[in-house]
Amino acid sequence: MKKGALFKLVRMSIRRDRRGAASSIFGVAIGIASLVFFVALGLGISRVVREKVFPVEAQLIEVVPPQVTLGGMLGGKIDQAAVDRLRALPGVTDAWRKMSLRVPAVSRYNGDFFGAKLYLGIEVIAVGVDSGLVKGDVQLGEFVDPKPGDPIPALPASRLLEIYNKTFAPARSLPQLSPTMVVGFGFPIEIGKSFVTQTTTGTVTSGSLQIVGVSDRGLLAGLTIPLASAIRLNAAAGMDSQTFTAVTLQAKDASAVPGLVAAVKDMGFRVDDQERRMAENAGAAVTVTTLAMGLLSALICLLAAINIAHALSASVRARSKELGVMRAVGASKADVRGLVLMEAATLGLIGGVLGTAVAVAATIALDAAAARMLPQFPFKPDTFFQLPWFLVAGGMALGVLSSLVGAWFPSRRAAAIDPARTLAG
Repeated sequence: MKKGALFKLVRMSIRRDRRGAASSIFGVAIGIASLVFFVALGLGISRVVREKVFPVEAQLIEVVPPQVTLGGMLGGKIDQAAVDRLRALPGVTDAWRKMSLRVPAVSRYNGDFFGAKLYLGIEVIAVGVDSGLVKGDVQLGEFVDPKPGDPIPALPASRLLEIYNKTFAPARSLPQLSPTMVVGFGFPIEIGKSFVTQTTTGTVTSGSLQIVGVSDRGLLAGLTIPLASAIRLNAAAGMDSQTFTAVTLQAKDASAVPGLVAAVKDMGFRVDDQERRMAENAGAAVTVTTLAMGLLSALICLLAAINIAHALSASVRARSKELGVMRAVGASKADVRGLVLMEAATLGLIGGVLGTAVAVAATIALDAAAARMLPQFPFKPDTFFQLPWFLVAGGMALGVLSSLVGAWFPSRRAAAIDPARTLAG
């Protein structure tokens, strides 16, 4: 049978039973729309968790001292010798040292703050890092210990800026800040003074900090400063300036991470994977929810396939004489089977396209409603959905597939019609 004749017969069959065709299309569209919608929502939420809430880099390993040491026999402190051993591990391409500012520090700011008046006193928490870890985020000057009298360069975390913009600033009528706006902003710091604890040194040193960029690798609840600055300030206050708080290892690729984690633990150190585990747990929760909604949508598609099977079976019985005549005038079993399958595929394609279009429209509408009605909160995304091309194409393809599954047995029954017996009545 020629394709043109086949398509013409398909159109005639669908027009003849418009109510049944509409019912089949509606069932497929509902299943595909719900499936595309919930999968897009799951992908979108996972992206927010992965990229904004817990931006964990797969090739980075955070090595910290063990919580309990036995006389230094199981690793203990992280000194330069330990850093060298960690850097020498197979699969490590770089190692960046970190040292917390162990002396208390505060900042009292009173002045203009991007067009607003601000008076604020805060405890300053800082960690010094090797410049290589954050060099890509420095936008002003060099990330090195400054000359006497110059401000210490500092990097706040991207997430800290997000929390400020969505919670701190609105509550105090302060301006919203972008990463580029804060570059160059300076504020005073007093080393050796604390608002919450007794100082451990009788000397209070005044200085200043200057923001030189914003980093995804920065300390979430504080500031990231040059390692040499942390060493100098700790030493001046009589604090430990020889051992490091942590070492960040760069693996050559993600596949080398499990082996490196095992090697680090064998050396007696601990891997701080709290954020990685939190990201994995959040991602797992989103995945489970998405799978549950996806299974519900697949069930709807299955019901749509059963509905199509029922409708086509009834259609085959009603058209048995018509199909018998087709067989009698030369149509083969494959032609009759192809006709029924093509009808189902057409219904499935229309339902898949409509369902996917409805899902896309729903994502746009809900994003617009969320932007207008939901209050600002940290890590609120511009869109809660992610619609890759394969999801859109897969939704339409699944509509066709579910329809073909439902039409399989009716098509075989149609192909098995005996033309002589049918025409004889």
